[in-house]
Amino acid sequence: MGKIGWMRGCFILLFIMSLYGCATTEDVRILDREIYRLNSQLNTLQKEKDSLKTEVQKEIPALKTDLGSETKKLQADLLLRVEALQSQILTLSTDVEEYKEFLKRPSKEIDRVREDIALRIRTVEEKDKTAEERNRVQEDRIRTIEDRIKRIEDQLKMIGGKIDQIASKQIEEEKTPKGEASVDVKGLSTGAGDLYKDAYETFQKRDLEGARKKFEAFLKQYPNIELSGNAQFWIGETYYQKKDFERAILEYEKAITKYPETGKIPAALFKQALAFLELGDKKSARNLLRRVIERFPHSDQTEMAKKKLETIK
Repeated sequence: MGKIGWMRGCFILLFIMSLYGCATTEDVRILDREIYRLNSQLNTLQKEKDSLKTEVQKEIPALKTDLGSETKKLQADLLLRVEALQSQILTLSTDVEEYKEFLKRPSKEIDRVREDIALRIRTVEEKDKTAEERNRVQEDRIRTIEDRIKRIEDQLKMIGGKIDQIASKQIEEEKTPKGEASVDVKGLSTGAGDLYKDAYETFQKRDLEGARKKFEAFLKQYPNIELSGNAQFWIGETYYQKKDFERAILEYEKAITKYPETGKIPAALFKQALAFLELGDKKSARNLLRRVIERFPHSDQTEMAKKKLETIK
């Protein structure tokens, strides 16, 4: 607009100069050239204006497209937010329903839960340490407990191993009042004494199958003599050593019921307890160990039964 106004001023000046006859031919040429130049600039500006208008018109659809895309993005974002809010509302509704169900529980249970919660809250409030310190203390406690448990387990294994070793050794090498290893055959026939001694020596050599057959042959020939209960016990022991614990329990029971006067009753009860323990029946094992302690307080197996009972949790 400034250039157009300037051109108008030039025309007016030229007109005035022509009226007064003051303008020269050279001045007129200069003015013509300036007018031409200004017209060229005006045309150029007009073309730039038209070009800019065309470009703007071309950009309008793109701008509309971008605007539509942005609008869709905003709509999608809003939709996601709405869905998230709906999910939260659903969760809250579920929690409310669960709380309603909780309120329907018996009052005693609610009171118990409330007391438990109150106790927990008091416990938490009484702690003055930071979360990091509490975690460190807890970790230290866990490590201490784990170390104590490991030491106890090691001790229990050692004690259990010693008990089993002592029990096995005592049972295997256990002697009658007159010495079973050398088998006093006084009052017995030579055949009975020799047969029992042979069976027992076979057992000591760890020939379990051979020993069992010999003890069974002994019982078949001598079912009711002084060493019959011992022979029945050793039959049970051969099955125990072979880890046939169920059969061992049955054979020990025969020694207990058929030969109640034999000196092997405490040992038979103790070994039954160990067999039940091997089978995972801790209740029966405890009962049998208590039976040994109560019925035979002065037997060699009583002390072993007490120690073994302490290891059963």
